[in-house]
Amino acid sequence: MCGIVGYIGKRDVAPLLLEGLQRLEYRGYDSAGIVVTSPKAAGLKMVKAKGRVRDLEARVPKRFAGTTGIAHTRWATHGAPSDVNAHPHLDPENKVAVVHNGIVDNAAELRAKLEADGVVFASETDTEVITHLIARSQADSLEEKVREALKHIEGTYGIAVMHADFNDRIVVARNGSPVVLGIGEKEMFVASDVAALVTHTRQVVTLDDGEMATLKADDFRTYTTTGASTTATPETVEWEAASYDMGGHDTYMHKEISEQPDAVDRVLRGRIDDRFSTVHLGGLNLDAREARSIRRIKILGCGTSYHAGLIGASLIEGMARIPADAEPASEFRYRNPVVDPDTLYIAVSQSGETYDVLAAVQELKRKGARVLGVVNVVGSAIAREADGGVYVHAGPEVCVVSTKCFTNTVVAFALLALHLGRIRDLSVTDGKRIIEGLRKLPGQIEEILKTEDEIKKLAQEYAGAQSMMFIGRVRGYPVALEASLKLKEISYIHAEAYPASELKHGPLALIEPALPTVAIVPDDDLLEKNRAALEEIKARSGRILAVAHQPQEKADHTIVVPKNEDELDPILMGIPLQLLAYHTALAMGRDIDKPRNLAKSVTVE
Repeated sequence: MCGIVGYIGKRDVAPLLLEGLQRLEYRGYDSAGIVVTSPKAAGLKMVKAKGRVRDLEARVPKRFAGTTGIAHTRWATHGAPSDVNAHPHLDPENKVAVVHNGIVDNAAELRAKLEADGVVFASETDTEVITHLIARSQADSLEEKVREALKHIEGTYGIAVMHADFNDRIVVARNGSPVVLGIGEKEMFVASDVAALVTHTRQVVTLDDGEMATLKADDFRTYTTTGASTTATPETVEWEAASYDMGGHDTYMHKEISEQPDAVDRVLRGRIDDRFSTVHLGGLNLDAREARSIRRIKILGCGTSYHAGLIGASLIEGMARIPADAEPASEFRYRNPVVDPDTLYIAVSQSGETYDVLAAVQELKRKGARVLGVVNVVGSAIAREADGGVYVHAGPEVCVVSTKCFTNTVVAFALLALHLGRIRDLSVTDGKRIIEGLRKLPGQIEEILKTEDEIKKLAQEYAGAQSMMFIGRVRGYPVALEASLKLKEISYIHAEAYPASELKHGPLALIEPALPTVAIVPDDDLLEKNRAALEEIKARSGRILAVAHQPQEKADHTIVVPKNEDELDPILMGIPLQLLAYHTALAMGRDIDKPRNLAKSVTVE
């Protein structure tokens, strides 16, 4: 969940690394550090700082020359944020520098052994163990030193290593945490995310688990942790540097909310088949006969991706009539699940690197299951591990909280549900109806975004709440879950989501004027049931903000959204609640793009 960036070439390295860290700061922002050297340098020079990248930048001296360097922005796991716990970590002789993403599971055991041998640790981190193991290796090459150290490591890592005695290279390795090489002209880059690379090159190589690489200014090579050579073919990154800029918006979150009409148009583009009232999803690698043999679908994701999976399960059951459910991947992989050969598993992840989801995929593949991926990042680990899948084409998402990727993921599930439904029992008429609804989505999202000023006023009214409740029924419940999560993530207001039907089984005890309720009230066959829930809340003097297709008499305020097909309404009903969370957080002065304690790509357990 941290950010790594490195460079070797002829350019002054410090400005490049600081720029890269700024682009990666969404992956961790409690401390940062940089170490540089050059072929003529006597050793390594390092600067570290608790806080944001700007705090590090303020500490870097004007004369900090070097042509090789690695840098890191941290999300703390072992040890509180501090200058000392910031990466890179150096050995006592200042010869070895390491930056690390992931968690060393056996760090305590290794630390105890090293301390017994007289090693003195400077930090509380697990990463420093790796530094000392490399420094103590008697191997003749840096590659061998790193390889020997990694033999002792249990857990996940994406690492970049420099050594004062081998200052013509950077050695990197991956196991469960992303490492991407950037291929330039007589210069090489490395990062944990292509966001740090696209300003300088769009030619990249993504390492696989168990793979290492040596970067020199004019060359690179890849090999396994056992020393066997591997073949690396550079790929062209889809997105340009401008895609990662703020584009005139005050925050990335606002930019990404506003991009949703175009993002949804992208996920639909080229996939609709009007002739047969279906869609083309060429990456599924699942023919019609195989699709008809599926007896159950299990969707796995974490956080926002799990909520998208809940909506996806409802869409698949409704359109394809295949039993489907969603489960947090972090729970699934630890409960010794029964893996059924007739079940199709779908892994959902914005980054395609979410460790809990990736580990679940690997366990499923080990047991012979068929796994599809629904991811945003082309070439990511889950995309490579899965048997096939659907890219959601939301574009780069920099804000820690997900908005446009959530929306596009749900639309991707609608496409998958339609595809499976038309192979099975969904009629041509219903296929056409869903396609017409899908085509309306970008324009309807535009309509909702035009109501932002009204939502902003409502947010200012509700920003004083200490806690909020979100309710929805059937299709509306996952929308309530996601809206509740958004509010928690960026405003820090406590929020809970419940099925509207569960109110009377406990949560009604909380209702009072000080606890507002946000109710998802679509105009469908459950409208009167949802209105009855509003009656129950109003009878207990609760304040109600409804998201509905028509004004609700019992609500204090109603955000009215355009009506689509019943199946697709949840996509639209989530949009205004993203804006509500955004403007609530803005009114409270929160750091919207970088909420406390969180980071974007969760590559640790």
